[in-house]
Amino acid sequence: MTVFVEQLNLGGHGPRVAIKDTIDVAGFATKAGCRALETAAPATASAEVVERLLDAGYHLAGKTNLHELAFGTTGINHWTGTPLNPRFPAHVPGGSSSGSAAAVAGGQVPVALGTDTGGSIRIPAACCGVFGLKPTFGRVSRKGVMPAESSLDCVGPLAADMDALIDCMRVIAPGFDALPPIEGVSIGLVQVQAIAPIREAVEAAIRQSGLASAPVSLGRFVQAYDAGLVVINAETWAACGELVATGLVGEDVAKRLLAASKTTPADLEAAEAVRAAFTAEVDAALRDFPVLALPTMADAPPLLEAAADTSKLVGMTSLVRPFNLSGHPAIAIPLPSVQGFPISLQLVAAKNDDELLCAVARHIAHQINQD
Repeated sequence: MTVFVEQLNLGGHGPRVAIKDTIDVAGFATKAGCRALETAAPATASAEVVERLLDAGYHLAGKTNLHELAFGTTGINHWTGTPLNPRFPAHVPGGSSSGSAAAVAGGQVPVALGTDTGGSIRIPAACCGVFGLKPTFGRVSRKGVMPAESSLDCVGPLAADMDALIDCMRVIAPGFDALPPIEGVSIGLVQVQAIAPIREAVEAAIRQSGLASAPVSLGRFVQAYDAGLVVINAETWAACGELVATGLVGEDVAKRLLAASKTTPADLEAAEAVRAAFTAEVDAALRDFPVLALPTMADAPPLLEAAADTSKLVGMTSLVRPFNLSGHPAIAIPLPSVQGFPISLQLVAAKNDDELLCAVARHIAHQINQD
């Protein structure tokens, strides 16, 4: 089970935590699952989120595997190996934070850190049947996290339950307050395309919550997905493009990077216009409904045997990537499934309403487990 790429034994006697290998830990090289970084020098300092965890007494268990350069959705890595999806072993573990999700799902740790630029926490959380939070953009420090510059990327926790996730957020997010009451909170059910079993499970979970709900439409949703791809392509090429010339980048990621290199300034300008318009649209919906709900994934995760060319599976992020573009906090919640594949509910809240988002997520998870 290729979950940890580096075993650690650091910190106190508190909860065990795993750290995605795009996040610096002092004394250990950050290799991001890429052979081109095999000889990278050890980090001279730990990322700010790691320092916060150590100061709070967390025990660092290891650095986790990932989709190479955090630029893929399946979690398949032909150099470091692909983590087994512990609960759904026929399916991909999801990317890019595959090892972090698998470590939680397999019980090695109650909580792990991942990063999410286009769904890279929520997709593996959904695939592996665990909780995963993308905080509000900028709420959690990215100092010491690869890539150094990003307008999309967020550090956040994946956890076995909401209590572990909330405890971790209280440590890594300065000013994370007590959870607010949720009485009177209503939920907007975002109208998106998804297969029937997923759509029905999401609607059932909202009904079980006992919270008022009504449909809501986001007309620029598909545009936002496309624009998010443009931005991540430009920013990842700027951060990692030079590695392609080494010949040591995996074929699937190299193919995506070379395609990303063709992003033009005009493409970016158009994407930024969509970002502004879609953000305003989401903000408006959240004035009517404090929380939005939709599936995390529109379909079952790909089977491992059908996921050889991971560059063709970027569409796994169709329902999550728009909220990277807009910067709103979003969380993936595992739902019961009798389909043989995982199903996950995604909730979205207003910027910096991460506490409300977690309060509603914890309530829904509790109601599901009661029934």
